[in-house]
Amino acid sequence: MVYASKYSHEFDESNGFGWKYDTEPKHDWSTLMANKNAELQRLTGIYKNVLSNAGVTLIEGRGKIVDPHTVDVDGKLYTARHILISVGGRPFIPEIPGSEYAIDSDAALDLPSKPEKVAIVGGGYIALEFAGIFNGLKSEVHVFIRQKKVLRGFDEEIRDFVGEQMSLRGIEFHTEESPQAIAKSADGSLSLKTDKGTVEGFSHIMFATGRRPNTKNLGLESMGVKMNKNGAIEVDEYSRTTVPSIWAVGDVTDRINLTPVALMEGGALAKTLFQNEPTKPDYRAVPSAVFSQPPIGQVGLTEEQAVKEYGDIDVYTSNFRPLKATLSGLPDRVFLKLIVCAKTNKVLGLHMCGEDSAEIVQGFAVAVKAGLTKANFDATVGIHPTSAEEFVTTRIPTRKIRQSPESEGRTGLEAKAAAEL
Repeated sequence: MVYASKYSHEFDESNGFGWKYDTEPKHDWSTLMANKNAELQRLTGIYKNVLSNAGVTLIEGRGKIVDPHTVDVDGKLYTARHILISVGGRPFIPEIPGSEYAIDSDAALDLPSKPEKVAIVGGGYIALEFAGIFNGLKSEVHVFIRQKKVLRGFDEEIRDFVGEQMSLRGIEFHTEESPQAIAKSADGSLSLKTDKGTVEGFSHIMFATGRRPNTKNLGLESMGVKMNKNGAIEVDEYSRTTVPSIWAVGDVTDRINLTPVALMEGGALAKTLFQNEPTKPDYRAVPSAVFSQPPIGQVGLTEEQAVKEYGDIDVYTSNFRPLKATLSGLPDRVFLKLIVCAKTNKVLGLHMCGEDSAEIVQGFAVAVKAGLTKANFDATVGIHPTSAEEFVTTRIPTRKIRQSPESEGRTGLEAKAAAEL
């Protein structure tokens, strides 16, 4: 759906390169849904074949744990030395008057028709991804967030930049507004009431206000498996629950809720249980992406986290118009950021918002994970002309932050020189 939604922007870009269209390109929602569903069925079949070829017996049904070594699946009992819970999470819609008229991210993936005017409640990555999808497919999009900025927990400059860029593409943000009620009119349209007023005329109101671990009715409470107030299973550093024979990985544990992280946790658990090699999941320098438009890629610490953990840091930023935009005439820009420890020269964090940022950051994540320094980056020859070359050609810090006592009273250059001794 992200791919489908990007074409409208690419059509606009193409005009500056000489492409002309006799008629305005039109999108057929039903074609997208049919092809998307067919691809999902194909992938499901592939995954089932992978399991079968590995000698795994797939049992489909509703499972419930009945004792530390037994699972009941639709009335049939299965026993095992170990039980692994990896049931993921589910979208959460807060209970407000009229919430029955709202949809969640699961329903948004399978709508019978394209929304004409949609309200998206939430400021996280799911909200921004769907805002970009619907905006690109020419829906009118309004995003309602309780805070001043989107993407709480992300680097502050990235939060500012992506909000500005999405606004330029026509998405309307309603900041510091909390939903209070949804009402349905006689014509079927919806209105969203917040603590600041009411916006009417929505065809759809979508809540992207977080996900909850999918732990209801699994029999966990009766087994003594400890969970937190949100239903997430508490585990030790090896993914073992409070019941020694029961383990849990993925979103159900609410650690880092990303699919590749769940795969990493599962791999670590397999080594622990079956290779006699106790292995802890490694959460250092986990890269991630937000497939907003423009997309975001990041790995390592935010500036705020780096200051708190290291004190003295150098921050390198670059905000520029990419080569493609110079001819397209569109206001697209790219923002890149490196966060470097002033004492060790180690790159602590790398952030990007702009086209292809997920692909670019996946490559640089290897360098950040390996603990490479800014000097290593500087010694690397850039590929020209690319946006990514900015990461290895930006030499002058945008700012130097000094908080350690030994740095007080020194100029930035003096502190840096002392750190290099």
